[in-house]
Amino acid sequence: MTGLIDALRSGAWVSRERMRLVAGLVLAAGLIGAAFLIVTSNGLSDRFGRPLGTDFSNVYAAGTYVLDGEPAAPFDPAGQYAREQAIFGSATPFYGWHYPPFFLGLAALLALMPYGLALAVWQGMTFALYLLTIRAVLAKAAPSPVRGAGQSAKAQSAADLSSLKGGGQERLWLLLAAAYPAVFINLGHGHNGFLTAALLAAALTQIDRRPVLSGILFACLAYKPQFGLLIPLALAASGRWRVFAAAAVTVIVMAAAVTLAFGTGVWTAFIASMHFTRVVVLEQGDTGWQKIQSVFSVVRMWGGSVPLAYAVQGIVTLAVAAALAWLWHGQAAFPLKAAALAIGCILATPYSLDYDLMLLAPAIAYLAADALDRGFAPYERSALAFLWIVPLIARSVAQATFIPLAVPTMLFAFGLVLHRAMTEQTPAGGVLRPAS
Repeated sequence: MTGLIDALRSGAWVSRERMRLVAGLVLAAGLIGAAFLIVTSNGLSDRFGRPLGTDFSNVYAAGTYVLDGEPAAPFDPAGQYAREQAIFGSATPFYGWHYPPFFLGLAALLALMPYGLALAVWQGMTFALYLLTIRAVLAKAAPSPVRGAGQSAKAQSAADLSSLKGGGQERLWLLLAAAYPAVFINLGHGHNGFLTAALLAAALTQIDRRPVLSGILFACLAYKPQFGLLIPLALAASGRWRVFAAAAVTVIVMAAAVTLAFGTGVWTAFIASMHFTRVVVLEQGDTGWQKIQSVFSVVRMWGGSVPLAYAVQGIVTLAVAAALAWLWHGQAAFPLKAAALAIGCILATPYSLDYDLMLLAPAIAYLAADALDRGFAPYERSALAFLWIVPLIARSVAQATFIPLAVPTMLFAFGLVLHRAMTEQTPAGGVLRPAS
């Protein structure tokens, strides 16, 4: 047991060779699985009778309603299911439309194309945006000068960072980003995790250089409003009022544009549909507790009542909010703030599924680049490995054993970020020293 703890503390087991091997295997398995589903499909649905890209079917169906001049129709579950059956056949499962009206315009654009092409364009373009923004996160990290004690370790970290950022021949960062297991969950569901991760990462990389652009990007996350709960708090705590104002104005402009385009009825329909989403999808867990990666779902999976689940989720959300306010108000390194916000966005909401774990990708990139630059604190290397691998096994393990893995892993990583921030000091010159 002592040996295991020592290995987890040092993280020596997370070698570059092992990372390449595991990522390569995950990438190969994911591509083979995707190819199998496509080859054995009938064009629109897979061999199990599900539309290819499963959840993307609800986006496409909603888009056809918008093109037909019925933008409020997707918010009616019965009407939405009828349209999905009309497109994919009477045996298709139901995939509900749970988005605010902001997403209707994009759904309509995608529905202008044949389904297969729309799915390919949607996943291909958002995946490319995801890779570009992860590269941007890593590009902002630069090794500090190597001097004094610990020079060899610092030099090794600099070499590792050069490798991770793709400065050498291997471009390990690209392999790790492309093979991240949540990528294949997102592809299988035809979902929007790539876009969510890209918007958050891009907003964070531009937050100081282009605050107005950063605010606009943050505002675009309003299409998944459950993940924006803590963003205004972080911006206010850090005094980034230009970003805050740009985000607020952009949301107002988007809401006005949607109202002008589709009428006020879409907002009434959306508000009414929230009851179905809350009761059926979240509280009753018709989606499956093993798929929902939140504190709320853990309590419900273990037999807790709905009020208890909300109470526990509320305690965690308030604790995460307080921690983020303290972190963003203080002088910790920005990568720690960015990573904590990405993780906190998932922890703070009761409604996040395993494809939403794509939001962990920017957190992993920020923490890896920062740690490779300034040195790994105890358990950090292991925590990053756990964050990377957990989407691969979170659903299956919870389904088989009722043991949640994603939530404890995120809480552990969030705690490590806070611990590092608390143990660092800012000396003259503004360079943060690694924790001892």
